Amino acid sequence: MSYRDGRKIGPVVQRLLQTTCINLDRGGGGIRELTQFQEYIKEYRIFVFSGLNCEDIIFDEPVQTEKRINPLYDDLSRHYHVIVNITGAMAKRYVCKACKKGCCSDVTHKFEQACSDCMSVPPCTLSHVRIPCELCNRNFRSRACLDKHKKNKLRAKTVCEQKKN
Repeated sequence: MSYRDGRKIGPVVQRLLQTTCINLDRGGGGIRELTQFQEYIKEYRIFVFSGLNCEDIIFDEPVQTEKRINPLYDDLSRHYHVIVNITGAMAKRYVCKACKKGCCSDVTHKFEQACSDCMSVPPCTLSHVRIPCELCNRNFRSRACLDKHKKNKLRAKTVCEQKKN
């Protein structure tokens, strides 16, 4: 982020601080303030890293969303920098959105908390009735799960195109 971008985001940050009543004047923001931000910003899941390795996560509150904010905490300057491209920053070809583990590709990564039907993270909740897809001849946990399997991608193809019965 350039200095010019920082000036654009300044007013937005000030409004967010006023709305949430978070005061960063007493030594900046720590875990308590991050938790308050996460409670207010439900449409994003905040992952804070202390370094550029997958295991360097210092803050993660489980929020039911696929959108992510990935700040990197600089301990020397006591400042957070937003990581725009997590795979580029970690020098990995693939970084899992849920567990932040890096590996060669999404196909070789096994994450036990993904939905086995649509591959979404976190897993979809089960409904009482399984919903069939006529294209891939598979059954899904809910209408949302059915819709997600047509959007989620594995190796540049949708789950519907990749997994067929």
